[in-house]
Amino acid sequence: MKIIFLSAPILCLAFLAVLFLQSGLDKVFNYKGNKEWLISHFSKSPLKGTVGLLLPVITLLELAAGVCSGIGIVFILLGNGNDMGLIGAQLSALSILALFFGQRVAQDYEGASTLTTYFIISIMTMYLLS
Repeated sequence: MKIIFLSAPILCLAFLAVLFLQSGLDKVFNYKGNKEWLISHFSKSPLKGTVGLLLPVITLLELAAGVCSGIGIVFILLGNGNDMGLIGAQLSALSILALFFGQRVAQDYEGASTLTTYFIISIMTMYLLS
């Protein structure tokens, strides 16, 4: 009998689900505050006029990553394969890449560097599920 409840892929997906559901829901429930902060953050960058367009995109991307990661856990536990978890990990990596790009363009190198660990976890999860 194979015990999969605390397997590495499930723990990694749980991490990604918490990370992106919290981040995405924070953007939904504090949209105005996030938008104001981002407008200020990107005020001296080439992205300064794009916050209104890009905030909903990153919000949806983060929510999709979190939801797919969470559903991926359920699918694995029910024996329905790794596909949904893999999609969650891929969306997570894409979200982090988008955030990393924004931080680099805004010349927030410290903020960009903090995303590296999350990106590694996303890539590791993709590897574990593929």
